[in-house]
Amino acid sequence: MQFVNPIRDNETIQAMKEELRKNSIRDLLLFVIGINTGLSLLDMLNLKVQDVWDGQNTKEFLLIKEERTGEDKWYYLNSKIREIVTEYLSGKDCKPEDYLFKSKRDCRPITRQQAYRIINQSAREIGISENIGTHTLRKTFGYHAYQKGIAISIIKSILNHQSTAETLKYLGVSKAEPLPIKVDVNL
Repeated sequence: MQFVNPIRDNETIQAMKEELRKNSIRDLLLFVIGINTGLSLLDMLNLKVQDVWDGQNTKEFLLIKEERTGEDKWYYLNSKIREIVTEYLSGKDCKPEDYLFKSKRDCRPITRQQAYRIINQSAREIGISENIGTHTLRKTFGYHAYQKGIAISIIKSILNHQSTAETLKYLGVSKAEPLPIKVDVNL
């Protein structure tokens, strides 16, 4: 398995979103959920419509039993995710038990290989030359959460890592790098 990097700048993230939107809203949704939740690819591919959609609106939280650890976890579906889910599912004739990332060929979810091709091809189209893959989504989530001041212990928990050192290495961040922390209680 090759080492992949997070997408560090917002302009590149926006370019990826635009490129993915050209192909399909489903592909855009895969990217947006990945970079905003830190879910593993396997957990994302196993999502069903009912996990994120109540029939009329996008749910605020996603509860899943993680494939790798077997534990139940809650994930916040922020406004970016909810916007794309609504666009993707509104007016679409799908059943609650349908896979969210359903293959165009059958009723099963897209494969890990197809997800890789979707992300990698879009990255190449916008000129990213670094190694990019499906793990880039989780790394991008963790990197930006860390840059926004989310405690590394929380990120470690979301990513199911054993230590903060493992998480920092995974994100490509050095403890020596200064990170200004903005604590804005704003009472």
